[in-house]
Amino acid sequence: MGVTAGVAVFDRSTGRFTELLNEDRQFRSASVVKLLLALDVLWDLGPGYPVPAEDRARLEAMLRSSDDAAASHYWSQRGGSLIIERMVARLGLTGTAPPPATHPGFWGYTALTASDTVRIYRYVLDSAPAPVRDLVMGALHRSTRCANDGYDQYFGIPSAFTGPWAVKQGWSGFTSGGCTADAGTPARVAAPAGAGSVHDARKPGPSAAGPSTAAAGGGVDLVSEALHSTGTVGADDRSIMAVLTLHPDGTPYGTAYSRLTRLVDSLDVPGAQRPLGVRFATLGSGVRVRAGATTDSAVVTTLPAGVEVLVTCQKQGRRITDDARSSDWWAHLPQYGGYLTNVYVDTPSDRLPGIPVC
Repeated sequence: MGVTAGVAVFDRSTGRFTELLNEDRQFRSASVVKLLLALDVLWDLGPGYPVPAEDRARLEAMLRSSDDAAASHYWSQRGGSLIIERMVARLGLTGTAPPPATHPGFWGYTALTASDTVRIYRYVLDSAPAPVRDLVMGALHRSTRCANDGYDQYFGIPSAFTGPWAVKQGWSGFTSGGCTADAGTPARVAAPAGAGSVHDARKPGPSAAGPSTAAAGGGVDLVSEALHSTGTVGADDRSIMAVLTLHPDGTPYGTAYSRLTRLVDSLDVPGAQRPLGVRFATLGSGVRVRAGATTDSAVVTTLPAGVEVLVTCQKQGRRITDDARSSDWWAHLPQYGGYLTNVYVDTPSDRLPGIPVC
């Protein structure tokens, strides 16, 4: 399927890696770099200094809901690439580098490896002052399904495991994330004047150096769709995971979302708990998940086009007809906390095979 992956899974209980694959290969970081931006801010405050309310709001938005304006604020105010250079030296990172010279303002083009991502989390969990650990991990444990740019960020770790988990996700190159804001999403933080916002999904355009296919010297791929799932899984943040992936240019978000989730689910992750149910592909775009098995009930969220969903049971409700498909059965999606009409589940019949009645 043409997916390139860098994987590292570290068991904090044993001090050993359970999975390693291309762990030192560089990927463009997308929003995973926001971990370093947050740590750079907190480093200067010191362990006993309270975080100003304005910074706390920005950091919360940046870590919980991947707010780009907050990241652009810090990138602009704190020296851009100098942030990366400082954090490389402080944390002993070996495969992390600032964005290429052709794209100095694109914080999401920072080079990062799976190994270095694990090092970042190990610092936060085992070496950082308690207030730093509590702020960062507290935000990541409360990551919202819908990011502030409208992308569903519950791919990978949140979809593969029931929890507890904490995540900082990353995506770049996609055109639609198919997510509606939920009640847990904090308000966006306004970007500072002249901050040059760098959207997670933005692709590079041509520059004076020529077409932007990769960093200088054929290094980091800046074109293929990137999707990353990083964080911790299990009680007491037992396992640290970093799964960085590249997908062929033009891959739909829902397809990459499902591929990454299947990859994460296949890994040896100590302390992980996997949900019950069967995964099905979905049909259509802008498909709504509702609180009940009827179109009269509230919309919980929308789905990325073509994404796979976990189904535990199905129940009869309002009949839905769309073109040649019709069904009064609805699939229960536990990870979304709602129902999806079977009309938009990729199955040949109106009832899902092997799925019990709710």
